Amino acid sequence: MKTRLARIFAAVCFLGAAHLSCAADLPLIQPSEVWPDDRGQHIQAHGGGILKLGDVYYWFGEDRTMSNVQTNRYVACYSSINLAQWTFRHQVVQLTDPENLGPHWVLERPKVFYNEKTKQFVMYAHIDGRGGYKFASVAVFACDTVDGDYKYLKSFRPLDHESRDIGQFVDDDGTAYLIFEDRPFGFRIAKLSDDYLTVDQEVCLIPEHLEGGALVHYNGLYYVVGSRLTGWRANPNQYATAKSLAGPWSEFKDIAPPESNTYSSQSTMLVKVVGTKATTVIFMGDIWKPQTQWDSRYLWMPLQIGDGKLWLSEPRPWTLDIKTGEATVKAP
Repeated sequence: MKTRLARIFAAVCFLGAAHLSCAADLPLIQPSEVWPDDRGQHIQAHGGGILKLGDVYYWFGEDRTMSNVQTNRYVACYSSINLAQWTFRHQVVQLTDPENLGPHWVLERPKVFYNEKTKQFVMYAHIDGRGGYKFASVAVFACDTVDGDYKYLKSFRPLDHESRDIGQFVDDDGTAYLIFEDRPFGFRIAKLSDDYLTVDQEVCLIPEHLEGGALVHYNGLYYVVGSRLTGWRANPNQYATAKSLAGPWSEFKDIAPPESNTYSSQSTMLVKVVGTKATTVIFMGDIWKPQTQWDSRYLWMPLQIGDGKLWLSEPRPWTLDIKTGEATVKAP
């Protein structure tokens, strides 16, 4: 009997030690550092977004690899089960100027939605050019597989409004929304159509002149984050809250010390990770390097969020337990 109990005790100790070891061995996320993929190459997913399918996360973003054909625009796809270690899947978009926008045309901030009804993956992106950012439209792509070749379908101005920086949001009930900057008026939140191939209706116009719009629903409140209109130059990103997407929205407040210019980053998405013990909301930001765009970095950090407050702490290496949802920021 004593031997049996000793074996059980030893097994419990082993499992406990293994759990502690696993927790200690969680991969680091290191803001502003080179972020290598499974090939050892810096991840090219700038201005990107995250799509979760089952237990797998997919990261789509602008691929600004130095060796890309200069007249084309590219979107890359990566996959991960822990949001820290990423596997390159495919350059899902390799597009020549589809609207005769000229040599400096842009395809920015790709965001991918999965439509349960049509079983299609639909990508939205900002497409522009033709004498500066005057085209101000969205491009729409579709694909039958998450990491396949996305087919360019069309471009349009959502609800006949200008659209520059875009963001995506899928609410807890599965409803999909596009966030887009409408330069003359502010930025808009709009519901996608049933097939996701167009914008169905406007939900709200927020009359703040912000871009890089990102949304999350957390403990009964909606939090929206945006960046001021300073182009490549970082600025103090701000946030507001509301009980409904339609508003009314609170006044906008800084998400970080204003003198830090959001630690030299710009918002692109807020990612909510719901675990068995905690819910972590991750700020996804880009640290742009306009002269060496392929070397632009990423600032991902867990936010302090709740009770109508949101705060981005000074970036430090951190870990995320994807199962429990617990984030641990390393001490200085």
